[in-house]
Amino acid sequence: MTAPAQTRSSADLIRAEEPVLAHNYHPLPVVVSRAEGTWVEDVEGRRYLDMLAGYSALNFGHRHPALIEAAHAQLDRLTLTSRAFHNDRLAEFAERLAALTGQDMVLPMNTGAEAVESGIKVARKWAYDVKGVPADQATIVVAADNFHGRTTTIVSFSTDETARQGFGPFTPGFRVVPYNDLPALEAAIDETTAAVLLEPIQGEAGVLIPDQGYLAGVRELTTRKGCLFIADEIQSGLGRTGRTLAVDHESVVPDVLLLGKALGGGIVPVSAVVGSREVLGVLRPGEHGSTFGGNPLAAAVGTAVVELLETGEFQRRATELGVVLRGGLSALLGKGVVGFRARGLWAGVDVDPAVGTGREISQRLMREGVLVKDTHGSTIRLAPPLTITPEDLTGALGALEKVLG
Repeated sequence: MTAPAQTRSSADLIRAEEPVLAHNYHPLPVVVSRAEGTWVEDVEGRRYLDMLAGYSALNFGHRHPALIEAAHAQLDRLTLTSRAFHNDRLAEFAERLAALTGQDMVLPMNTGAEAVESGIKVARKWAYDVKGVPADQATIVVAADNFHGRTTTIVSFSTDETARQGFGPFTPGFRVVPYNDLPALEAAIDETTAAVLLEPIQGEAGVLIPDQGYLAGVRELTTRKGCLFIADEIQSGLGRTGRTLAVDHESVVPDVLLLGKALGGGIVPVSAVVGSREVLGVLRPGEHGSTFGGNPLAAAVGTAVVELLETGEFQRRATELGVVLRGGLSALLGKGVVGFRARGLWAGVDVDPAVGTGREISQRLMREGVLVKDTHGSTIRLAPPLTITPEDLTGALGALEKVLG
């Protein structure tokens, strides 16, 4: 008989996963059993500072009291109806999310990849119904080094061969241009272009921040050329960069926003396509859907998330603590750090390869009680919960200095 999880060691649990879990991840060897705020605890009781925050799904920390309260209250009433019926939580969620983002309408989904897939479908439908692109000819322009998810359609326009190899044939209809290159983008747009789909900051690529003016240029270009601007804010949105949305740094309003991760508060998967009435209004009953999209539990938690963001507190915290983060990383330049990019409480840190790979640095930090995740090569990502204290953030930067020494 399998022993209860609480009586099994971390090593036992990791070994137990090996024969029964598909090997689509390579996690650090830590087994988390409890969490509160910015700290997690493994099965042996060791504590770690979470400096990844579930790739920004935990912007408000683990088990934020307001979000847990909203979930508990809804669990006692109603969890799922499907969209075959209305539920009493969905209208408020949609109203408040649309108001928060300055948009008109909301298409609720579950995961980030679903939001991206839904955004692609909406853009194509808009191209045929509104722009007049001939049937099956719509194209979407994307950026190299993008990360929008793992579905077969999405990996069709990835430039990461690890994500693509062995998963063809690929979905047509996408054109890839260099990121942060407005002339290349303009050259790729023609009369068949339904949309330009971009991350305002490329997270998986190493927190790549475009030049100031790039997003405004994308907005001007797509307006002038008569196509949509879809901003994938699944990682960058909802307070992470010091603004509600990363596009807010350039006062840009896209036609469509893709949201996820933090929208579920680290409790349930919640995502959404948020956009203008002209764009989302192209959908008709039966053309798109989701059994769980907009379920009452998700709507209750999502509404509580929006309520936290409406105060502006978390955007301010990300801005103020971002100064601490950048200052600490600047002090490490030439001391094992060869470069970094940061906005708000989000940073990609390039470690000198002579010091270690990103994986090795992550493992060293784990042994110091700090959890981060590597990305390509010797780059690590830092994205702590927005609830982190200045003292804990400084402590994490101290641990990074130690493991680089």
